This record gives sequence, structure tokens and C-alpha cells, in this order.
Amino acid sequence: MLCARALPAAGTTIPHGTLELVAEDQWITAGHPFSLGLRFELEPGWHIYWLNPGDSGEPPRITWQFPEGLTPGPIEWPAPERLGTSSIVDFGYGDRVMLIVPVRVTAGLPAGEPARLGAQVKVLVCREMCIPGKAQLSLTLPVQSQPPAPDPRTRDLFRGARKSLPRPAPGNWSFRLEDANDSFMLTANLGHKITQAIFFPLAESQIENAAPQELVPRDTGFRLVLHKSDQLQKPLDRLKGVLLLSGDRAYLIDVPLGKPRTAIKRYGARTRPA
Repeated sequence: MLCARALPAAGTTIPHGTLELVAEDQWITAGHPFSLGLRFELEPGWHIYWLNPGDSGEPPRITWQFPEGLTPGPIEWPAPERLGTSSIVDFGYGDRVMLIVPVRVTAGLPAGEPARLGAQVKVLVCREMCIPGKAQLSLTLPVQSQPPAPDPRTRDLFRGARKSLPRPAPGNWSFRLEDANDSFMLTANLGHKITQAIFFPLAESQIENAAPQELVPRDTGFRLVLHKSDQLQKPLDRLKGVLLLSGDRAYLIDVPLGKPRTAIKRYGARTRPA
């Protein structure tokens, strides 16, 4: 039996770029989660922001319009890059990026009527100046009783986006975080020497974003000096973020202050209210 495919999403213009809502699967099936993607294409030199935007800006804000039985999960953020100048550093994405959003589907979702998925997106697009933008996106997917099948038109997009997601660190790695007056000392034991490392904190106002991150390579890992932000309001219990190592390998770390930590947690973030 032939099955109707998802109606293609139309790219929507945003300041200095376009935004498109795409789905990984061809249809929705009750009880089977699936993923949506917010695909940003930006003109050269322009960027949008990560979950923690750094010294300025704000991340995209999304208000979902879903039928009953579908619930969006937290955005899965690719590893960011450092953007800006020697005095102001932002965290975000240039050129193109896709944010993945997992969607839960109730087991009682009836097959038959197609589901219209909507997203109102507010985004700040910046270069030397920032321009706010807004887009209303929609995508219609069939609801079928048979198990979902990947959409060949978006397979490579999702595969590429997942490669850029930070991954859990290996279980044999360990980390230690120490308070050193005006800095945090992050020590990593990875079993091999590291010559390049950049840390991106999940929370704002913990470290001085524009300050150099002083790396001391070691035979079994490294030590990284992270200067405290002058806006840090209260003592830090733990440090969560993305660690970008040599070769663009990104890992999630969650390290308590003052003792080793080997367990690494997956992170997500709820979108901020529009």
C-alpha cells in the first residue's frame, strides 16, 4: 500500500538567512517518538546563538503548536563555536546549523487524520549588529498505523546534525574541579595527552568568556584554567558544559567542585518562553 509522505516544509526568510522545519520520518505512528529539525541557513558572516549565548545575544525561542498527543522535548544543541572579539565573546553558530527537537507521541494517537505541526520562532541574527527576526513555520505529517520510516530527503541532514552533538565522555575518564580564588582549575584524566581544549559553560555568568582559557597539557590529559566571571553571584557547586577537544570532538561534562567526577550526563534545555 502506498503511504502519503509528509508535505514538504517551505523555507521561511529570516534576517540574513532562511529557516526551515523538517521531519526525520515520513509519518507519525502512535507510541513512536520522532525528531524535528530547525534548519538555519545564514549569509556569510552572520550567526545565531547557542543555549548560553555568551557575552551578548540570546538563543532562538520557540513556541510550538502541536495537536493533542504530541509533546516536544528539549532542544538538542550542537557544539557551539566562539564568536566575537578579544573583549566580547559569544557562543553560537555561523553559516548553517540544525537544531534537533525530539517529539513524544502518545500510544493512543489515532491514525487517519494528518497532524499539522507549527512553530513560532524568534531569533536574533548578528554580525557587527543584531537584527531580531520572527518566523511562523508549519509542517504536515500523515498519521499511520505502521511503524515509521525515515524520510530519504532529510536523512543526511539529521545524520550530519547528530555528528555535531556533544557526546557522553568515556566512562574511564575522570575530572576534578578546584576553586583557585579568581579562577576554576579543571583537571582531566583521559589516559592520553591533549593539546587543544575549549570549555563552553551551559550557564551564563560563571566564567569570563573573553578571557584566555589557559591549557596545560599532561601525559594523561590536561589542566584548564577558567577565569571566574565578575558577575558570578554565588559560590559554584558544579560546572556543566561542553568540552571541545582536538579534532572537533565535543563531550558533555558535569563536574562537582572539589572531588573527582566520572559520570557524564546528557543535557538538554527547555526553550525560553516567547
